[in-house]
Amino acid sequence: MNEAATTSERSDSVLTNSIFTDPRRYLDLDSWHQTAAWLRKHDPIHRVEADGFEPFYAVTRHADVIEIERQPDKFTNTMSPVLMTRADSDSLRQGGGTLKTLIHMDGPEHHSYRAVTNDWFKPGSLRRRVEARVAELARKYVDQMMELGGECDFARQIARFYPLQVIMSILGVPENDEPLMLELTQNLLGAEDPDLRAGLDRAQSTNNSVAKFAEYFGRVTAARRANTTGDLASTIANGAIDDQPLGDLQTFSYYVIVATAGHDTTSSSLAGGLQALIEHPDQLRLLRDNPALIDNAADEMIRWVSPVRHFLRYAQEDFTLGTTRIHAGYRVLLSYLSANRDEAVFADPFRFDVTRANANQHLAFGIGVHFCLGAHLARMELRAFFRELLPRLESIELASPTEDIAATFVGGPKRVPIRYRIRPRD
Repeated sequence: MNEAATTSERSDSVLTNSIFTDPRRYLDLDSWHQTAAWLRKHDPIHRVEADGFEPFYAVTRHADVIEIERQPDKFTNTMSPVLMTRADSDSLRQGGGTLKTLIHMDGPEHHSYRAVTNDWFKPGSLRRRVEARVAELARKYVDQMMELGGECDFARQIARFYPLQVIMSILGVPENDEPLMLELTQNLLGAEDPDLRAGLDRAQSTNNSVAKFAEYFGRVTAARRANTTGDLASTIANGAIDDQPLGDLQTFSYYVIVATAGHDTTSSSLAGGLQALIEHPDQLRLLRDNPALIDNAADEMIRWVSPVRHFLRYAQEDFTLGTTRIHAGYRVLLSYLSANRDEAVFADPFRFDVTRANANQHLAFGIGVHFCLGAHLARMELRAFFRELLPRLESIELASPTEDIAATFVGGPKRVPIRYRIRPRD
């Protein structure tokens, strides 16, 4: 092989590997999706060997992600479900930034811990407990858009706060703690983005957030054990498995997964959903003319954004996926962002379509035993917001270019500057 050919192959390998390992690749999603589409067609179970990372297989097709998700005994989560460099993983362990949430558990342990709050997040329970509050907060934030005078950064001023306040209401923690919760959430899930990690490196940002979360929710736990109320914080603080109370690590980790995943992912879907409507004005007109489409549109927005971009699984035995032999002990990265653009499942997948018949077949919430506990709540929040916004919206456009979060794990729009006219409430 000549030198030019070798250089070309190396460049192609760096290009394909980096869409999974380099957060900066997510700043150009068109390029990211072009590379992922090539992989789905030519190398759908792609072996990644990148500097600083343990080797892993990136699974890019919808059907292959489902096959792995539906075999949790053969492909487990373990305690490292998110891709990190070796250095960041070592720093995280040494710095005490350890969590043990539902995404760090498998088998009977996962089932038992999930059962502690499962009833809270069922559709009927959510309608009874929080639907009215979600609608109230949707009205509050659309009113706030109007009060901002017809121009705002939707991602930073509206989308990041509305889901956060929903989660804080459910947990039962005070609204005046909102700035702290926002800071900790962004420093934890946005630790790859320099704008969101408060001047620290990824491991430092994560360790710092975990320590502050532990301190904050330690106080919440003590208060709820002394005086039980009807909120979700009380359910977690007084949770028990086999008549034994949850351990301290598991208790505060439970709070963290609810507070962060329930906020950041919905925030990204909301900001990305509105951006998609602005960039596809025919779909915005369709939705305004036919509000019955809002339920389906929420799933199309979630498919389009795919805020949780991946999770890792660990092969417990040798396994053949497609034509690729994955040996026991190897990691596989489930690329939800790629799977949700799979041409084999979604017709014209790069078209944003609020009428898409199978929009709810997206894998943004996972599937199987690890299906997202908060999926129904996320849909409820998106639907409530657009049911409030669209009847009052007279015009809307982008005021300047948007910007995305640089993150391999959880991401979406970071800035969505908009100009608009909104009518007062009737």
